[in-house]
Amino acid sequence: MQAHSPASILTVVGVLVLAGSPVHGSAADSRLIPITTPAGTIVQAEVADTPLKRARGLMYRDQLDKNHGMLFVFDQPQAWGFWMKNTKIPLDMIWIDAQKRVVHVERHVPICTKTDDSCPLYKPNSEDAMYVLELAAGAAEEYKIEKNSRLEFKIP
Repeated sequence: MQAHSPASILTVVGVLVLAGSPVHGSAADSRLIPITTPAGTIVQAEVADTPLKRARGLMYRDQLDKNHGMLFVFDQPQAWGFWMKNTKIPLDMIWIDAQKRVVHVERHVPICTKTDDSCPLYKPNSEDAMYVLELAAGAAEEYKIEKNSRLEFKIP
């Protein structure tokens, strides 16, 4: 068993408290990138490009402004799985490949009120994705986002 100093234990506890805290930054604290949808609507998306930002996602938010979302950016293509634990608003989830082509859409994904880790997992059926875009439920239909459509955006 490895000994840990009180300072290192406090640091770990502090990180865990911050990671689990329901008070997360707003879009104003985060980079926003414009994403042009097939309908021509421009969505302002927060970028979740670190493990902490991806783990936190849209948890604990009471609302998602119109024409806003969150773009999860990954280092490698994979069939990334998402769940709705601690997410208070229903969402549309859009998986996007490296060429920015939509490979899968989950519409009107309901919130999950379970307190354990048994919330359903959502992921693409067969194709891998480099990005996942989360929008308010119903936005995918409104913005004409469907499988094989393309989205336009640049990762800074």
